[in-house]
Amino acid sequence: GLRFLRALRLIQFSEILQFLNILKTSNSIKLVNLCSIFISTWLTAAGFIHLVENSGDPWENFQNNQPLTYWECVYLLMVTMSTVGYGDVYAKTTLGRLFMVFFILGGLAMFASYVPEIIELIGNRKKYGGSYSAVSGRKHIVVCGHITLESVSNFLKDFLHKDRDDVNVEIVFLHNISPNLELEALFKRHFTQVEFYQGSVLNPHDLARVKIESADACLILANKYCADPDAEDASNIMRVISIKNYHPKIRIITQMLQYHNKAHLLNIPSWNWKEGDDAICLAELKLGFIAQSCLAPGLSTMLANLFSMRSFIKIEEDTWQKYYLEGVANEMYTEYLSSAFVGLSFPAVCELVFAKLKLLMIAIEYKSEKRESSILINPGNHVKIQEGTLGFFIASDAKEVKRAFFYCKACHDDITDPKRIKKCGCKRLEDEQPSTLSPKKKQRNGGMRNSPNSSPKLMRHDPLLIPGNEQIDNMDANVKKYDSTGMFHWCPAKDIEKVILTRSEAAMTVLSGHVVVCIFGDVKSALIGLRNLVMPLRASNFHYHELKHIVFVGSLEYLRREWETLHNFPKVSILPGTPLSRADLRAVNINLCDMCVILSANQNNIDDASLQDKECILASLNIKSMQFDDSIGVLQANSQGFTPPGMDRSSPDNSPVHGLLRQPSITTGANIPIITEL
Repeated sequence: GLRFLRALRLIQFSEILQFLNILKTSNSIKLVNLCSIFISTWLTAAGFIHLVENSGDPWENFQNNQPLTYWECVYLLMVTMSTVGYGDVYAKTTLGRLFMVFFILGGLAMFASYVPEIIELIGNRKKYGGSYSAVSGRKHIVVCGHITLESVSNFLKDFLHKDRDDVNVEIVFLHNISPNLELEALFKRHFTQVEFYQGSVLNPHDLARVKIESADACLILANKYCADPDAEDASNIMRVISIKNYHPKIRIITQMLQYHNKAHLLNIPSWNWKEGDDAICLAELKLGFIAQSCLAPGLSTMLANLFSMRSFIKIEEDTWQKYYLEGVANEMYTEYLSSAFVGLSFPAVCELVFAKLKLLMIAIEYKSEKRESSILINPGNHVKIQEGTLGFFIASDAKEVKRAFFYCKACHDDITDPKRIKKCGCKRLEDEQPSTLSPKKKQRNGGMRNSPNSSPKLMRHDPLLIPGNEQIDNMDANVKKYDSTGMFHWCPAKDIEKVILTRSEAAMTVLSGHVVVCIFGDVKSALIGLRNLVMPLRASNFHYHELKHIVFVGSLEYLRREWETLHNFPKVSILPGTPLSRADLRAVNINLCDMCVILSANQNNIDDASLQDKECILASLNIKSMQFDDSIGVLQANSQGFTPPGMDRSSPDNSPVHGLLRQPSITTGANIPIITEL
């Protein structure tokens, strides 16, 4: 009979699944709709052919029938729709053939339109749309934000470096765009420790897929080449808010491009730096390193070498490159100290560790009586090593640092070769006994430490860090002031017009021992954040007369935008011009400066990222090729000169020729100390 018409009910199959809350996404609903219409039409047409072929034509008294099973009719309709038409099964009745004529027209159109669309929907299913399966005993971290081949390769190169030894951490990348072939190949090369999932951290469902609630930490990478740094920081802040809303206890480490945007993170209720949440400002870090190098040349290079992972490159020749590369191969590591050091003072342990274990310990994590953690850098004899103290070492790899944990006075006291210091029988007995150390003890060698109590505070044992009352009383109250924190030299806000030098004024002012900052930027350039460069140079642990005068050379329009954050710092001047002009460089006596810093704001209209450094490189080459006259008319300049804005002429420390005897004149630009930002 007409029971084959019941197959038409399949058209409503997608609606039933929606009522049952099984279908939720538009793609899944569309896919089920197409499949149900296609299958129901196919089965219904097969049922009609089955009826007329087995019954025959009524005007032939049903004598021209042929026995066909239902599945043979289904096969016939499929080869007909696909225009294959093998001819092994065909309709004999007139009704059947008449139906096939009209079915070919509609079936062919449906087959040609529905099947490609169904295949496209199935093919568009996310290749990386699964869920992360946490492995018992293995930690994992989630990395999101700016996921590209460059950012991922740099991250993996450092995080999975062989010098770290036992990195038992799985890295889960989450990004809303599927990786390209190069990035996919990179993931496959590290398939044992890296997984990628397509999704967004703004979607709670995707956060659940990567098991963010059980992750040790979540890292958010920033795009340092972006056109709008504030917009990039805003997007990363939104990622932090989304993750914290989903799981407030997760530890988040995010990169920020602009220093002032870090304040927005403090408005997030669940943001807690004591639990390990941290915002790393790239501009603040970079400019801070540069500022410290102005005070101690080479410091930024040394710190960069310490905090980047590099393997030792062996050179047979006894040259300076050999010793430099040996130092470059060292990094900063953390390790818990052996119980053999308990009760000893920090200097005694440092001496023992250096002589016996060939390790350099520079700091420890110290817990006070209130169980508050703080990092002590090179403390004195009054600090005694406690049980479970964490030490900070400079070493070439993690295996060397483990000597400090395995050292046993009873077993290793007579050993002269530090490589033979390994886990002894005493240590095995200690491991079998209940340990009094924190359960986080096994998270060593730079692993993610998520202390439940508090994050360590950095304490410097430097009496000049914050000026004492006697120092403040001895200063001139009108000029030598500190800010509200007592950390930086401060002065009343100055108008930018009062600190501007013309080329002739700068030429008549004999500057020496100063810092020249060459800046490339315009009205449309992104702000560099010069405040982060000036602040370390105005630290209160320097006396006022020790502050180096800072002269900015660059576009006045750009410096006006930065001036709001600089107008409270003393001894700052501006020479409007360009760092590519030798006349401007000679006017500020670049050959007499203590340091020349070359900075460049991101050029938003440059497609090739490597071309953003062209101006800095050209300026460096320009300075290096300059020649200077050694016979400077110091006395004549002193008689005709004037006091530059921001300096007190009455003070002998601030006289225009102050420091010329200390600063020898340079006759060639190749000898000028330069720090170039690339």
